[in-house]
Amino acid sequence: MSPITKEEVLKYHEQGKIGIDLTKPCDSQHELSLAYTPGVAIPCLEIAGDENLSFKYTNRSNLVAVISDGSAVLGLGNIGPLASKPVMEGKSVLFKKFADVDAFDIELDVHTIEEIVTTCKAISPTFGGINLEDIKAPQCFEIEKQLQEALDIPVFHDDQHGTAIITTAGLMNVLELTGKKVEEIKIVVNGAGAAGISCAKMYQRLGVKNIIMCDSRGVLTTNRTDLNKYKAPFAVETDAKTLEDVIVNADMFLGLSVAGALTKEMVGKMAPEPIIFALANPTPEILPSEVKEVRDDAIIGTGRSDYPNQINNVLGFPFIFRGALDVHAKKITEGMKMAAAKALAALAKEPVPYYVKAAYHNQDLVFGKEHIIPLPFNKEVLIWVASAVAKAAFEEGVARVESYEHEVYTEHLRCIIYRTPEEE
Repeated sequence: MSPITKEEVLKYHEQGKIGIDLTKPCDSQHELSLAYTPGVAIPCLEIAGDENLSFKYTNRSNLVAVISDGSAVLGLGNIGPLASKPVMEGKSVLFKKFADVDAFDIELDVHTIEEIVTTCKAISPTFGGINLEDIKAPQCFEIEKQLQEALDIPVFHDDQHGTAIITTAGLMNVLELTGKKVEEIKIVVNGAGAAGISCAKMYQRLGVKNIIMCDSRGVLTTNRTDLNKYKAPFAVETDAKTLEDVIVNADMFLGLSVAGALTKEMVGKMAPEPIIFALANPTPEILPSEVKEVRDDAIIGTGRSDYPNQINNVLGFPFIFRGALDVHAKKITEGMKMAAAKALAALAKEPVPYYVKAAYHNQDLVFGKEHIIPLPFNKEVLIWVASAVAKAAFEEGVARVESYEHEVYTEHLRCIIYRTPEEE
């Protein structure tokens, strides 16, 4: 892949990356009457009698709000709502490209928990789901919690849960490859922000018992008095103070911190066949080439597309919302998230489609240490993840639909992704 240039990027972004298109014809007086007055009054009255019909007679069942205040954007930090708009538009592009979900970006020029919650609640009737994005911790935890309690549509903070779902899928497969037991492994998480805490919680639900977390001040221990209510549950009794102290005999390193945080010396002290997910962007905590200088048994993942095992949230959120929207889910549950992770783990063990191999110029792609999670351009992700999420939603009683037939829905998804241009 050739490097992109500043000029190329700016040209690509001129006039934005998303737009609005009509889904029904409006080319005659009759069609105008159907689209607006007087015909529009009829579905209005239907919905007034039963609000659930908003999913049938409007675009609500395929519309997600991508909401941010611009306070924690990618690796750019607090750049404000207007500067965050290209990122939020990009998120909308991914929703549409990978799962045919319409998404509209909304940048908020308010920053307190109360203001963001109030605004999201006020606009929620427009949407079938809300994707919170790039809102700084710890506010993001409380914002998501309050909105989940107040609204009857899925509210999902992708910075937290997306990374957790994808890395959990990778962890499942590494455990299978190495034969290690989930309850016996030691995981060190470097970075105690939104993603780090969410990952740790999901690993616990998977069965991990020994998790040690570090923030910029060192290990989260019970001796520290500076831990907020989100970090405190992960405090452990130990005299260890630094990442270097706790990395000894660790089976897994999860980096959500800064470039260079993990050294070759630390990698050398880890347990046999260690998992190293170095996810700092654009430069990971340690480069795969540096790991390989000291270990030939490590299983490595980064957030970058130019290395194997890319931990990319695009494997999660478009398809999670696709499944949730299609059964008119009221929320995204822990069970739905775990179902998504298990689906990704299972798909990685399936034969890799020819078009994916071609896209990555790699005919040797096969389940193993350099392919523990599916690649983003694998169209089968839509089928596997969306159907797993929809099934879990129905089984857990958070779906509004009265019935759900898994095989029928799976086939519906397959028809979507493999339809011919003439059918579109």
